[in-house]
Amino acid sequence: MELNSLSAISPIDGRYRNKINVLSTWFSEFALIRYRVKVEVEYFIALTSILDELADFDKSLIDALRNIYQDFTMDDAQRVKQIEQGINHDVKAIEYFLQEKFIQLKLNKHIDFIHFALTSQDINNTAQPMALKDFLFGHYIPELKALLETIGQLAGKWMQQPMLAHTHGQAASPTSVGKEMLVFSSRIESQLESLEQVPLQAKFGGATGNFNAHFAAYSNINWVLFANDFIASLGLIRQQITTQIEHYDHLAALLQNMGRINTILIDLCRDCWTYISMEYFRQIPQKGEVGSSTMPHKINPIDFENAEGNFGLANAIFSHLANKLPLSRMQRDLTDSTVIRNIGVPFAHSLIGFTSLKKGLQKLTLNTEKINADLDANWAVLSEAIQTILRKAAYPNPYEALKTLTRGRHSITKENIHAFIERLEIDDSVKQELLRLTPFNYTGNALH
Repeated sequence: MELNSLSAISPIDGRYRNKINVLSTWFSEFALIRYRVKVEVEYFIALTSILDELADFDKSLIDALRNIYQDFTMDDAQRVKQIEQGINHDVKAIEYFLQEKFIQLKLNKHIDFIHFALTSQDINNTAQPMALKDFLFGHYIPELKALLETIGQLAGKWMQQPMLAHTHGQAASPTSVGKEMLVFSSRIESQLESLEQVPLQAKFGGATGNFNAHFAAYSNINWVLFANDFIASLGLIRQQITTQIEHYDHLAALLQNMGRINTILIDLCRDCWTYISMEYFRQIPQKGEVGSSTMPHKINPIDFENAEGNFGLANAIFSHLANKLPLSRMQRDLTDSTVIRNIGVPFAHSLIGFTSLKKGLQKLTLNTEKINADLDANWAVLSEAIQTILRKAAYPNPYEALKTLTRGRHSITKENIHAFIERLEIDDSVKQELLRLTPFNYTGNALH
């Protein structure tokens, strides 16, 4: 069967493909090959500055060499895959592909310095974090910040609207709708700050991390310093003491960090879903949309449900990657190779979640009548404020007095509260302070 959006096994490459097409830039097989080619080409160029055997290399050809990866085409990628089919080794296929390119550039005499003294993971564990860095700062973080902006706009818009809070599902001290939205943007901003601090590292040190072949061929060169500078030129940090592969410890931290961001967003999805069910939020009808196949009146909170599902699936994969990748038997086994090829999948589900959540948030409007009605029906929440002010005024056993008045009673009204206050033997100034309290103005100030 021909591969298309209807025949694809994964919804990432089927139903949702149009939403995450851009991820092919960093996480497709084509992208991995292109980034590998870049590492190999840049490594060769770096060698031309330190090896006597490359002293006669024509530096005017450097641009032509870089064009190999800068102008990398699908035909080039197909050629690499064709070579791989014959030799059954994906990274060696890159080397043979570059040999063909060198011959075209009449660089035959320098062919042996392609992939010189390296192992496959020097290429893979440099190419993959390069792609990840480009994705993070070029796409993921901007998309997350756009979502943050949407949340922030709603927080500002709704900051002055008081709302009954609910702890343990029970009516609690009032808050504001905007402040509750701000809780989520604040949490995400904190995680984003941590995310941007996670080092993006590469492994580059030969077959078992000791530069064995490098030093065997050129014992007079400080290969550690060379490799540090080379990896830094690619925008990464080189891991100093390794086996054949990257530790993946910092990558695990990065994935766990992204998982925490998704968890916060799941929390937001569930709160929005619940507020919709409580009729605190309404959803703006979208022309042409159908909410139910049988109940025409419904506007289901599908955007929040879709987002929650995708964030959850992303987190399951993030968790496996973070738990598995740092584990490798002795100096290397191959279990990381097949697993890390899926790294784009949780990113795709996360971005689908971003899109759905943002869409859902933009459809929300406040049902102030319902919010205000709930506030007015819950004067008992002032018991916290009243007993606290009475403590300050040295009134005896204020907590117990309010507990007797309010606990377990579901019909405490303004009149009940005011009658209680009027009976208190306290200074008139304190009494007036208590009488000014309402569920609408007892919202505190978290922002100073």
